[in-house]
Amino acid sequence: MEKIVILTGAGISAESGLGTFRDAGGLWAQYPIEDVATPEGFARDPGLVHAFYNARRIQAAKAEPNAAHTALARLQRDWPGDVVIVTQNVDSLHEAGGAEGVLHMHGILSGALCAACGHRWQSPPEMNVGELCPSCQSPSARPDIVWFGEMPYDMDTIYDHLAEARIFAAIGTSGQVYPAAAFVHEAIAAGARTVELNLEPSAGVSSFDETAFGLATQIVPRWVDGMLGQR
Repeated sequence: MEKIVILTGAGISAESGLGTFRDAGGLWAQYPIEDVATPEGFARDPGLVHAFYNARRIQAAKAEPNAAHTALARLQRDWPGDVVIVTQNVDSLHEAGGAEGVLHMHGILSGALCAACGHRWQSPPEMNVGELCPSCQSPSARPDIVWFGEMPYDMDTIYDHLAEARIFAAIGTSGQVYPAAAFVHEAIAAGARTVELNLEPSAGVSSFDETAFGLATQIVPRWVDGMLGQR
């Protein structure tokens, strides 16, 4: 059966109260990226970085999945083939909405990572400077988030799925952050039909066969209804 690969970005979680990367007045707007989203920033001021991600973690813990998240979980459940969800988001709203096996290419707020040995574990609600790794006891705990300049997670697995995709959908993503922005071209090379669902056209909109624009809570359930209706 046809495999669907779905890439989601911050736009799918915006209606759950989680600001996008470019929102004025949001958490991201309050901090220079190089201070809170790079390894160098963490080395300079780990306290600032932990404070930033503690705030994001608290914010994300209060958020509820919206109709777009639950619609994709329904597609995953009812589609006769595989539905693979790849997300650039670090929240857990896909899982809260019922999705399974989500590939978090940029990491996840609920995770902690040891910068010394690479061990991963469940993050406490708040992380502090000098927190010990439970594996090697190094005081090197950091958020399990992929920062600028670091390699996203699960790339080999993602490219394998894209090579098998018959349908590729990008939802709520700007098309400006690589390597995710190039996924549509990988899918096209594999012969997939491509769909963009977004609040407004992305930077790569011309690469998509089909488009729909509007609030994610409206256009994503409508698209899922259409997909399941044409099985």
